[in-house]
Amino acid sequence: MTTQDETSAATLDADRVQGHGYTANKEAYLRRLKRIEGQVRGIARMVDEDKYCIDILTQVSAVTKALHAVSLGLVEEHIGHCVVGAASEPDPDLRAEAIDVKVKEAADAIGRLLR
Repeated sequence: MTTQDETSAATLDADRVQGHGYTANKEAYLRRLKRIEGQVRGIARMVDEDKYCIDILTQVSAVTKALHAVSLGLVEEHIGHCVVGAASEPDPDLRAEAIDVKVKEAADAIGRLLR
């Protein structure tokens, strides 16, 4: 039986070798995040220029929706790559624990998104 630390270390090593689930779409994520960054700067400018509250809140809502879309994409990538990768672990003793670690990571991330 392996310890949680050994399993975590094994899955981290696998991640470094295989890359992350989002790696294939990294440029698209960076473009989206730069666009969101620009939106946030625009909101700060609106506050600085004393714009109407509801107009600012509308922009905050748009940024929030955009960040949620990025978050959901990353969760999908994590499940499709990291969790599936853990299921491909050749060592049966490590496989179940590796899957548990990756599924728990996904569940925890989803929980944070829902708060």
